Amino acid sequence: MKCNYCEWHCELENETYGVCRMYKEDGGVIKERFPNKWCTYSISRAESLPFYHAYPGSRCMTIGTAGCNMDCRYCSNAFAAKEDPLKLQSTMYEFSPEELVKMAIKRGCHTIVFNVNEPTVSLPSLLSVSRAAKKAGVPMGCLTNAYTTEEATELLADIFSFINISLKGLDSNFCREYLGIPGSKPVIRNIERLARKVHIEVTTPVIQSVNDKELDKIADFLVSVNKNIPWHVFRLLPEHKMKDAIYPNIEAINASLEKSRRILPYIYFHNFVGSDWVNTMCPQCSSVVIERFSLGCGGDKLSNFYCRDNTCSVCGCIIPIHGEHVAWNSKGGAV
Repeated sequence: MKCNYCEWHCELENETYGVCRMYKEDGGVIKERFPNKWCTYSISRAESLPFYHAYPGSRCMTIGTAGCNMDCRYCSNAFAAKEDPLKLQSTMYEFSPEELVKMAIKRGCHTIVFNVNEPTVSLPSLLSVSRAAKKAGVPMGCLTNAYTTEEATELLADIFSFINISLKGLDSNFCREYLGIPGSKPVIRNIERLARKVHIEVTTPVIQSVNDKELDKIADFLVSVNKNIPWHVFRLLPEHKMKDAIYPNIEAINASLEKSRRILPYIYFHNFVGSDWVNTMCPQCSSVVIERFSLGCGGDKLSNFYCRDNTCSVCGCIIPIHGEHVAWNSKGGAV
């Protein structure tokens, strides 16, 4: 029986679990192996995930499970994404959807974000959480590689109102060698699809001399979808199978983005300490409308929010923001 959550369409039978190892066939039905089990839950700022144009300044409860449908050579969360889920399940937390939502509200969180591994590997559990979250008025977001079927992509849009999609590269050779997938066409298709339904931001980790030559093409693609899509360009931190790789050169990558900045108003270059490219500038008058600072991987923080009612305070230009600016210490729950 085929599992149709991701583009691998794995055949599950006779105790086989497919690429992500998170689903099984049971009586002619595809089921999760470890429903309602979570490898982590913690508190993060929206900016550190990163979401720069969704609920700025807000406190997020982040959750994750195990497994992934890609095999990225540089995976920074390989401890959960690439480990055998069976080995992890004894140390995972078991919370019902209602318990998770209550925990988020009790800790003053404004949103719940799935961000450790690929959400497609745990869609039934996340669908249950989303029902409880919607009932409590808590928005949900996620990070995804978008290597998903059209049916699963529709589920992602139903569950999450804001999504950060990792567009790692376009070239098929790059996809095969560095991501373990045949190509990027499903990801491209799903970015276009999700952009019509929910708020999306896109992240591209740069491997110098490998996928940095594709930055212009990626920018052209994003413009064709929506020029206002926030694009996070990451200086790759080599992990997993690439621990010996050199860190990409900040100046070289920044220079390669100059052309793209002329067509995309919301490009952010970060994932390193002290980035000068994490502020949101008004595309009309170039005033700073949202000020942030970066402490490196997962350390971004909102400093000042100057666009009340999502408009530039200088010229009145509308700045695309999903949800409201929320103070970190304000009461959690419905936003």
